[in-house]
Amino acid sequence: MNPLISAASVIAAGLAVGLASIGLGVGQGTVAGQAVEGIARQPKTKGKIRGVLQQMRYFAIDMKPTP
Repeated sequence: MNPLISAASVIAAGLAVGLASIGLGVGQGTVAGQAVEGIARQPKTKGKIRGVLQQMRYFAIDMKPTP
């Protein structure tokens, strides 16, 4: 295979993984921030909101690719 194509493929894969990680981090931060805001507005719903956050966290952990 052409070395230029191999190098470009590796760089493209690295950029794709990096951008996906940034998007995931921003999304998780937004969710956590909104959850804290919701708990601050409605303290009685703290248990329900935390339960949903934990379920989302466990779902995200289960979705990780295995080597």
